[in-house]
Amino acid sequence: MAKIIIPIILCFVGIVSAQLSTDFYSTTCSDVLSTIKREIDSAVGNEARMGASILRLHFHDCFVQGCDASVLLDDTSSFTGEKTAGANANSLRGFDVIDTIKTELESLCPNTVSCADILSVAARDSVVALGGPSWTVQLGRRDSITASLSLANSDLPGPGSDLSGLITSFDNKGFTPKEMVALSGSHTIGQASCRFFRTRIYNDDNIDSSFATSLQANCPTTGGDDNLSPLDTTTPNTFDNSYFQNLQSQKGLFSSDQALFNGGSTDSDVDEYSSDSSSFATDFANAMVKMGNLNPITGSNGQIRTNCRVIN
Repeated sequence: MAKIIIPIILCFVGIVSAQLSTDFYSTTCSDVLSTIKREIDSAVGNEARMGASILRLHFHDCFVQGCDASVLLDDTSSFTGEKTAGANANSLRGFDVIDTIKTELESLCPNTVSCADILSVAARDSVVALGGPSWTVQLGRRDSITASLSLANSDLPGPGSDLSGLITSFDNKGFTPKEMVALSGSHTIGQASCRFFRTRIYNDDNIDSSFATSLQANCPTTGGDDNLSPLDTTTPNTFDNSYFQNLQSQKGLFSSDQALFNGGSTDSDVDEYSSDSSSFATDFANAMVKMGNLNPITGSNGQIRTNCRVIN
């Protein structure tokens, strides 16, 4: 299998991201990968949910303006970033972990490692820390000096999205429906707030009744908006393929999850990943390589932020 996978990845990277490379920091910051891994292993060890939070942070960055760390920028009196977008407000987490990594790298290699690269590597290491597949992260991204609240509100799919909406959102970024399904498998880890799945557990008819009832106990019709439930009730802290098996049993937490297995065109992909964990792992890793190469800022464009939250 490896003989097939590796050429695919290299071919894609060579075509789309010639300016990124695997050895970008080899002479300027040789400890970058080990430093990020150490901090991510520590953060995930302290709280397993943080792995999913970092992965989500990377996804929400890349789908808005590309992988440029725009999502990390704080609002100021004269600047509105992406943190208050509908999909981000009071739900994105992990900023402090990225800050810790950045501070350490600034001490080791000042003005060298971008926040965008940190986030890309941290997402990979978070998946690995929870038992998921690894992939080679291309490096050399630079950080944006802009962010877009409007794009964050329009480009990020929501928990109520139907299959057509999901396919369109991912197609707009160059992903096939099957790659969308693979990336949705990231919901095999992490937790979600009641406000994001309340409508589903009280109104959807494509949900296992006992599953809905069990969720209603922690997510009342009013109040408890921030009460958490795992996206994958089977193995919530392990990156595996049980998410897809849950969908086959109508136990997707979000409406957008169950939309992947609801008599539509992606049912066969869910069936494949449910029965073949290695196929899911391979396709997820390849899709993450592709996502990490969405419109990177390279060369002399952008900047290397010394503080990931603010423009230099």
